[in-house]
Amino acid sequence: MGFWVVVGVAVLAAAWWVSIYNRLVQLKNRYRNAFAQIDVQLKRRYDLIPNLVETVKGYIAHEKSTLAAVIAARNSAQTASLAGAASPGNAEAMRHMAATESGLTDTLGRLFALSEAYPDLKANENMQQLTEELSSTENRIAFARQAYNDAVMHYNTALEVFPNSHVARYGTFVSASLLESTESPESRNAVKVSFP
Repeated sequence: MGFWVVVGVAVLAAAWWVSIYNRLVQLKNRYRNAFAQIDVQLKRRYDLIPNLVETVKGYIAHEKSTLAAVIAARNSAQTASLAGAASPGNAEAMRHMAATESGLTDTLGRLFALSEAYPDLKANENMQQLTEELSSTENRIAFARQAYNDAVMHYNTALEVFPNSHVARYGTFVSASLLESTESPESRNAVKVSFP
């Protein structure tokens, strides 16, 4: 009878271990999926930017440095996004991605501020449509980032609590990094874009 008690305890311990391990895998997959949702929206944003630049080009051709800065910032952010997608949760990848996204937002803000000086551009239907799509995409990105950070928080909490921390130590589980803003407090003010 003592043998069966030991076997029963061993089976219960193994089942407990497996259930914790599987829960950590689920949480890890949730935050990776949440990052994939950010990636989808960022790709949409990156696809809109060249169209925006082409629309603006005809009106402010002499402002080539601003247009070049927007394209360079877009390319840099897109490269950082690919690196982040390859390793979601990696602290360095998330910091670099946040920094390049911040740079892209700043250059787009300069482009929109510059376009305010051109009434024909502000009235352009294509410009208005692209601005609306970009604004909508920015909102989707913000929601996707929030969902990602929530998923990372749940995952990291599960890694740190007892007894999960012991199971995580023997698995391939490491803490994931939140996607935090690298903007200065002054640059966190929303870019005001208004077209009559």
